[in-house]
Amino acid sequence: MESKLPVAIVGAGPIGLAAAAHLISAGETPLIFEAGSSPGHNILAWGHVRLFSPWKYNIDRAAAALLEAAGWVAPNGDEHPTGQALVENYLQPLAALPQLRPHIRYNTRVVAITRQHRDKMKTAGREDAPFKIVVQTDGREEVLLARAVIDASGTFATPNPLGADGLPALGEAACADRIFYGIPDILGADRARYAGRRVLVVGAGHSALHAVIDLVRLAAEEPATRVIWAVRRGNVQRLFGGGDRDQLPLRGRLGQEAQRLVDGGAVELVTGFNLERLVRTSAGMIAASDEIELPPVDEIIAATGFRPDLSLERELRLALDPITESPVALAPLIDPNIHSCGTVPPHGVEELQHPERNFFIAGMKSYGRAPTFLLLTGYEQVRSIVAALIGDWESARSVELQLPETGVCSSRPQQAEAGGGCCGAGLSQPAQAASCGSSSQPAYATGEVVPLVELAPTTTCCGQ
Repeated sequence: MESKLPVAIVGAGPIGLAAAAHLISAGETPLIFEAGSSPGHNILAWGHVRLFSPWKYNIDRAAAALLEAAGWVAPNGDEHPTGQALVENYLQPLAALPQLRPHIRYNTRVVAITRQHRDKMKTAGREDAPFKIVVQTDGREEVLLARAVIDASGTFATPNPLGADGLPALGEAACADRIFYGIPDILGADRARYAGRRVLVVGAGHSALHAVIDLVRLAAEEPATRVIWAVRRGNVQRLFGGGDRDQLPLRGRLGQEAQRLVDGGAVELVTGFNLERLVRTSAGMIAASDEIELPPVDEIIAATGFRPDLSLERELRLALDPITESPVALAPLIDPNIHSCGTVPPHGVEELQHPERNFFIAGMKSYGRAPTFLLLTGYEQVRSIVAALIGDWESARSVELQLPETGVCSSRPQQAEAGGGCCGAGLSQPAQAASCGSSSQPAYATGEVVPLVELAPTTTCCGQ
């Protein structure tokens, strides 16, 4: 019975649809559940933002083969798409193919996954039991069965809170109407929200840099706009990235521009700030740590990263790293406490396996709380997983991935601040070589899903 069941895929984003394309190419039947009303639903929330990587690095090979067979013409490989363009020019045509469309269920949220007639405690016959998937569509519950599950639902819908200890800051819920989690369209649809306002940006990643740069641009047109940027780290050496050393030039330029704005006084940068509480006053919201109280602000942008929603897998037997919440074998390759190269050694089904046979977390969600997920990393993950599901273990284990460095690579964060070398401690010798870009024959370039602002003055994005 199990062999006749479909392979369930949670999420119709780039990685979920790539998994479906690989399954269809292998003669298998996917069943895709998408909580949104369209493919790439979460991407559209940051559709105004441009990707670091050009088109040629953002398209899965199996998906491209299906599309091209239907007459699709790929976009210019050297151009950098926005999130909206990625959806409209790639994901929507892919999802509309007759091979995929009948197998996608939109507006359908997966609420739980288990083994049929077996909770987490039950071992006897477990591996032979199909997966039971409980879904909700328009408030109506339904149960479906699958022989395997690939969870590619991502993390975008579950942002980290503002609190420095991983919990919501005191008062955060009471200020929720003035907090935006992620990257608002500051120069477009959300302009009125921020124009002439006092805005606090919290976070030290690319999303925060993007928001800070856009706010300064807005301030050039709306002089009353004020920008405060708060980060936890005390040393800002790594905050602005690798600059000219970054092997993705646009990513490097993003950090350089942010540093220029801070150095020029356009942004008030507050370092060593561990947000503990928010207090709403008549003068505005006041963010405070145990040592620092910031001036009142009108709006807060929480660019604090994301975390996986593991509630739907509660009854499955997972092997997750206690720090990153990623699969245990993957964790030391992506944990920013160990190294910060912005790349990852080749990995596939073997690093993504769990004690629950034929259950996999792929894509951004496989990284757990770790940052900087790359699209081509996810494409290689699902290629390897599908090869294993059809019994082609030679192909499944033959994983190849070469990704560019950020230019701030180190084995430990403190080593980076001291000017240390690349990816030393914490990785095996082969992993060190793979993660530091030493291969003379890279199989892939990167597909960076972390978005950017296009800094070149001659380039426009989404009407800007």
